[in-house]
Amino acid sequence: MTLTSLLENKHLSRYRVAKMCDIPQSTLRDLCNGTTDIKKTSAEVVFKLSKALSISMEDLVQMDSKIISEKRMDFELYKSTVCHRVHDMGDIDFMLDVLKSNEIRVLYERKWYAESFYMLAMVDYLSRLHHIDLVKNYNDIRQQKLKETLYPASAWISYELRHDKTRFKLCEKEAIPEFRHFNIIESDIRNVI
Repeated sequence: MTLTSLLENKHLSRYRVAKMCDIPQSTLRDLCNGTTDIKKTSAEVVFKLSKALSISMEDLVQMDSKIISEKRMDFELYKSTVCHRVHDMGDIDFMLDVLKSNEIRVLYERKWYAESFYMLAMVDYLSRLHHIDLVKNYNDIRQQKLKETLYPASAWISYELRHDKTRFKLCEKEAIPEFRHFNIIESDIRNVI
């Protein structure tokens, strides 16, 4: 989550937050636009913002290092990054982090549907593996899916080399159901290096 999305989620304008914190509007604008790195901002500004936004100083400083960035990355890279997060954090901590930051909803509201669906599928899949009930906050998103199926790059490469569509069928057969539900073909989230 970014500072801008946090303000949006709390229905606060930059002007109002700047006034609440008694900081220059230009400072808040630069923090929201990424012109100024929050890690290089004075502790006083971070403290005032954290207090006004009801978020810990640590979470505020770490916010911009999350996977949600203002620039959209290639989907294959996104998938790899998510799988690495799961590997590095562990299943439960990953799910807690995603749910706490509301990443799924933020991505969905940006209309980054593939990324939102992928993240929700990951959370739902890990929930099934650990016998945890699904989070109901995303039932509206669960009713959606991509219009066209997203196959892994390896299936497309195989097709380009051999002009054989059987690789697509094999990928579909091996797909994890939670991902398949959104028309995303994913079969192995654990194979990360």
